[in-house]
Amino acid sequence: MAFNPESFIPEAVEEIKSKVGNRKAVIAVSGGVDSMVAAALAAKAVPDQLTAIFVDTGFMRKNEAVQVKKAAETAGIPLQIVDESERFFGKLEGIAEPEQKRKIIGELFIRVFEEHAKEVGAEMLIQGTIAPDWIESGGAGRDTIKSHHNVGGLPEEMGLGLCEPLRELYKHEVRMVGKELGLPRAVFERQPFPGPGLAVRVVGEITREKLEIVREACAIVEEEIGVAVAKEMMERPWQYFAAVLPSKTVGVAGDERIYRHTVVVRAVRSLDGMTANFSKIPPEVLSAMSTRITNSINGAGRVLYDITNKPPSTVEME
Repeated sequence: MAFNPESFIPEAVEEIKSKVGNRKAVIAVSGGVDSMVAAALAAKAVPDQLTAIFVDTGFMRKNEAVQVKKAAETAGIPLQIVDESERFFGKLEGIAEPEQKRKIIGELFIRVFEEHAKEVGAEMLIQGTIAPDWIESGGAGRDTIKSHHNVGGLPEEMGLGLCEPLRELYKHEVRMVGKELGLPRAVFERQPFPGPGLAVRVVGEITREKLEIVREACAIVEEEIGVAVAKEMMERPWQYFAAVLPSKTVGVAGDERIYRHTVVVRAVRSLDGMTANFSKIPPEVLSAMSTRITNSINGAGRVLYDITNKPPSTVEME
């Protein structure tokens, strides 16, 4: 049977009311479609008991906090912005293993929310967890592909009850719910962004230099693809971004030898994120990305394009 967002919404609202009861709740709003849809449902279900919080981990996209606040205001979701960037970076400094990164971020995320929940007297945490999150995180006989920070990264003991109204949905179904709820197109059509953010787009150990390189490179990739789509040079991919690889490569600047970081661009076509094919970006668009990245980002010396499907790869680098 085809998914019906019109019938799903009242069922989800009732589920939230039932799980939250008379208690206060906090919801993590990242600005992505999953958390925004979950927040919109929660705002319909328990408007006077809800506190929506955006945690700036320092691993967000360029100008993310400003954009998320604007989107939340448009959607009628009151939002608190909490800057915890130094705290998150401190926990991840020197960490290279991707599963360890995800679990550190997941646990710290919950601890941050427990602190803010205590301030407002909340006892419940509402999350925008969707089906691929818990499927890929493993358990119940499933292999762990990668631990999503809101599932495999959750600590075993939490001081909050958990409510996940989108848990059985896939990304395209969440978008349908967002559209049915009347959220702005810029929200329900926004490309996916990993919960751990740019922490998993810096492959290997995170440094402040690599973090700023990937932040600027991701912005350039999004801008250039946006321009190409507007000019009808290509279709908009399902997800598109840049990552920084752990090894540097040799290059030339003028008549000098340089040794700089390698940036990889990735863009894929998908329906639900469970499988994906790489997008065939026109050469002139790739050229524009490469030129801007290497000319404007100090420390970036080479740009590659990833043409691997999922499987065997995943959408993100880590």
